[in-house]
Amino acid sequence: MAKQRISYIPLDKMTPEMRQEMERCQREGTPRPESSAVRAHVPAAFWFFANSWRDLFRNGVLDHSLKELCRLYVSRSVQCEYCGNQRSVKATTSGAVIEDHVLDLLNFEKSTKFNERQKAALAYAEAITWHLNTDDTFWDRLHENFSEPELVELGCMIGLTLGQQSWLRLLNIDHHQVMAGTDASMAPGYESAEQLAATKAAADYWAKKAVDERAAQGN
Repeated sequence: MAKQRISYIPLDKMTPEMRQEMERCQREGTPRPESSAVRAHVPAAFWFFANSWRDLFRNGVLDHSLKELCRLYVSRSVQCEYCGNQRSVKATTSGAVIEDHVLDLLNFEKSTKFNERQKAALAYAEAITWHLNTDDTFWDRLHENFSEPELVELGCMIGLTLGQQSWLRLLNIDHHQVMAGTDASMAPGYESAEQLAATKAAADYWAKKAVDERAAQGN
């Protein structure tokens, strides 16, 4: 296993308020405890993300399931395994995000699994993630599907998760290492440390397949 790059702050070194938030992370998994324990090195960073994620991702004006699809699109794009192996309970329990959707994320425009509103949201995520140029047709599509407050919230959420996932993928952190024993917000096949290890060792593990595909393309 790769060496972890930044340590976890122990619970007994956190303030009571931070420990309470860690317990919520353990219970609800948004975010999971490990990433929060890393950010706890700097309380301002800990609370910046906790509060922003609550307000922009879990709550807000836009359908949560659309934000979850965009979060997972970013995971697949930047290959953050830690984030990509999670699923929002709020989105999955509503039936709005299922594993078939996740498999088609990077091919969303040609997929039959997404409606036009979902495809427009994912096109927004694609443009932000890959620094694509946009034109009037692109923005007409967005405005046909979303209000301006929704576009602001979604854009800020995509930018937030893109930055965090681009960072977290470098740290070699993994699930079931802090406040272990909970499967809150874990994707199917990753609910325990044993399941996590078995799924990641499988030949069809999504991150491994992505690396193999890039190698085959010479990238």
